[in-house]
Amino acid sequence: MPALRVAVVGSGPAGSSAAETLAKAGIETYLFERKLDNAKPCGGAIPLCMVSEFDLPPEIIDRRVRKMKMISPSNIEVDINLDNEDEYIGMCRREVLDGFMRNRAAKLGATLINGTVHKLDIPTSNTEPYTLHYADHSDGSLSGVQKTLKVDLVVGADGANSRVAKAIDAGDYNYAIAFQERIRLPGDMMNYYEDLAEMYVGNDVSPDFYAWVFPKYDHVAVGTGTMKVNQAKIKKLQAGIRARAAKKLVGGEIIKVEAHPIPEHPRPRRVVGRVALVGDAAGTVTKSSGEGIYFAAKSARMCAETIVETSNGGTRIPTEADLKLYLKRWDKKYGITYKVLDILQTVFYRSDATREAFVEMCSDLDVQRLTFDSYLYKTVVPANPLVQLKITAKTIGSLLRGNALAP
Repeated sequence: MPALRVAVVGSGPAGSSAAETLAKAGIETYLFERKLDNAKPCGGAIPLCMVSEFDLPPEIIDRRVRKMKMISPSNIEVDINLDNEDEYIGMCRREVLDGFMRNRAAKLGATLINGTVHKLDIPTSNTEPYTLHYADHSDGSLSGVQKTLKVDLVVGADGANSRVAKAIDAGDYNYAIAFQERIRLPGDMMNYYEDLAEMYVGNDVSPDFYAWVFPKYDHVAVGTGTMKVNQAKIKKLQAGIRARAAKKLVGGEIIKVEAHPIPEHPRPRRVVGRVALVGDAAGTVTKSSGEGIYFAAKSARMCAETIVETSNGGTRIPTEADLKLYLKRWDKKYGITYKVLDILQTVFYRSDATREAFVEMCSDLDVQRLTFDSYLYKTVVPANPLVQLKITAKTIGSLLRGNALAP
C-alpha cells in the first residue's frame, strides 16, 4: 500500500500544527506557504495553555500581560489583575510565532514549499489523488514557477479568504474586519504598557465588538474590529479608538497599518471528500473575544491526530467519514464555549448602556476569575454553584440597569 501523502496549505499556527503532528507520525507531509516572512495583522494574544500545550519557548513571547484595563463608553475603567505569579497572557508578533512553528514542522520532516496554491483539481473517485497547481517562489520571484503536486488528502489552513474552501465549495460565512495601527511610543510612554493591555468598548470605537491597545516588544498595536456590514465605518472607528487612547499615545509614530477579515462562525461545510478545513479557513474564531490563534492551532492538531489515527499511521487513505470524526470531536469539546461567547456578544455589545453594564460586571472578582480561567485555559470553567448563581444574578442586575439606562 503506498504511503499517505498530505498537503497542508497555509503555514500559520493552524497549518504548522497540522504539519507537525503529521510529520511526527511519519506521514509524507507538504506544507505550503506563500510568504515566509508574513506578519499577519493580528492582536497576537495567546492564552497560557497554548504555551505549554504547543511547547512554545519563552523567547517568542514579547510581553507577559498580567493586567487588563476594561474601559467603558463613558471611560469608567475597571482593572483586572492576575494575582498568580505564573499566569499571564502572551503577546506575540505573528511573524515570530508563525516562523517558529513552521520551522519546527519542517525540522520534524514536513517538506516546506514556498508557493501559492491557486487551483485544486478534485478527483472523481475515492482513491484518485487531488492535484494542487501552485506557483513555486523558491527562485525569489513573485510570479514563481508553475508546478503541480498529487496528494491523497488536503488540509486547508489558508485563512479567511481560503482558496481551498472555495475549491471544495465550503460555503460562505459572515466575517468581521479588524484594522490596526502599530504605533512606536517614546520609552516613558511605553513603560505604561509594560505588562498591561487595554480593551475599550463603545459605539464610537465599535458598534458590535471592542477596540484594543495591546503591547508588543517595542510598540503597541492599536486597533478595532467590526462586522462586515459596518466595514465602511472602519476608518472612523479607528479614529475613535485613537481619540479615546490619545493621552497615552502622545509622541507615538505609526510604523505599520494593517487590516484583515476575521470569520465570525464556522463555514457550512468544513470537510468535503478528503479535504478538511482548519483554523480561520474553517471559521474557528470565537465571538466576543475574537480570539483565534489557539483555536486555529488546536483545530488543526485535532484534525491531524484524526488523520494519523484513521489512516493507521499513514498506511490507508482516510475517507470523508473518517475526517468528519475530527469535526465531531471538535464540536463536542468546544461547542459550548462558542455558544456562551456568542450569547455574550449578542447580549452585551448591543448598546452603550449594556456595554457600561458589562464593564461594571467585570469589576467583580468572581467574574474576573471565571473570565480569566476561560481565557487562559480555554475551558468554560464550571465555577462553584454559589459563585455561578451570584454571577448570573449580577449579570441580570447589570443588564436590567443597562437597559433602564438605554436610550
